[in-house]
Amino acid sequence: MDSINQQQPEDNFKDLGGPEAIAKIKELVDSAKSCFFLSNIKTGIPASVRPMAVQKIDDEGNLWFLSAKDSHKNQDLSTDPMVHLLFQGSAHSDFLNIYGIATVSDDKEKIDELWEPILKVWFTEGKDDPRISVIKVEPTEGYYWDNKHGNAVAFIKQLAGAAIGKTLDDSIEGKLTVE
Repeated sequence: MDSINQQQPEDNFKDLGGPEAIAKIKELVDSAKSCFFLSNIKTGIPASVRPMAVQKIDDEGNLWFLSAKDSHKNQDLSTDPMVHLLFQGSAHSDFLNIYGIATVSDDKEKIDELWEPILKVWFTEGKDDPRISVIKVEPTEGYYWDNKHGNAVAFIKQLAGAAIGKTLDDSIEGKLTVE
């Protein structure tokens, strides 16, 4: 354990599995202000990073995206399906790190399910645009950093800790296991 966490009077580690892990993933993805989608993880070339919007998280914890069939990301995934997703909800909490395996399809039913009118900005022919593909990311491992009682309580604890010279931190972190 690192020195900062050794000074922590509270237990601030909690690994989550199964439904509890899926619920935490949904919570953090829903609060995220940004998602960064990294591909080319195992190719030996620098990872490709791009912002992406999660369209849905299903009950198994899979993350669903829509993408253009001719995009660089789809090309990357055809040679290396391993991906790394990074989410950040605020400056001090709601961080999520997911590794997974991506599959690309042109499943019309899934496109209909995930479609939102704003997507017409990228897919100008609407949900029937022939360029739309679906990316499904099945998480293989994850890690989260959050706080236990919300940002206000976390901030008050930090102020109190600074005033008395003690680590009072409302953080919680742990491994996420979906299966």
